Amino acid sequence: MSSGQTPGARTPHFSAVEMTQLVLPGDTNSLGTAFGGTIFGWVDVAAAVAAQRHSGGIVVTASIDSLHFLAPVQLGNVVVLRAAVNRAWRTSMEVGVRVEAEDLDSGRVTHTNSAYLVLVALDEGGRPTPVPRLVPETDDERRRWAEAEARRGARQRLREPAD
Repeated sequence: MSSGQTPGARTPHFSAVEMTQLVLPGDTNSLGTAFGGTIFGWVDVAAAVAAQRHSGGIVVTASIDSLHFLAPVQLGNVVVLRAAVNRAWRTSMEVGVRVEAEDLDSGRVTHTNSAYLVLVALDEGGRPTPVPRLVPETDDERRRWAEAEARRGARQRLREPAD
């Protein structure tokens, strides 16, 4: 058993992901900025890796709350995606992903996106399966853990049928 892991529980640090991508010409539109779908794909992969590390098995994306583009990502930028499990329930996990773009010439780093995704762990038969508990250790992790529960409530209200 590695550090940060206890029987039946894992910390956010255990499954944290840092992924780096270089924005190449094929990733950009005619303005030289990254396609939103490309950024979304990278966000989804980073979230899936974090959730798979936490669950120890296969995961699928069930939802993404939103993906707001705060600043453009330019051709030649290095994109750094940081993902961590914020909360785990019975078979699902919320993963937060922060995206930053680095201009290698100036060294300037810009926060470009943040997203919250829900991923579900599946067994070999493709059915939802239980995941380990998440044990936040820092004040920031405890804050994200509590905020994830509030977002879950909002997601559930959105799924309720309208009167």
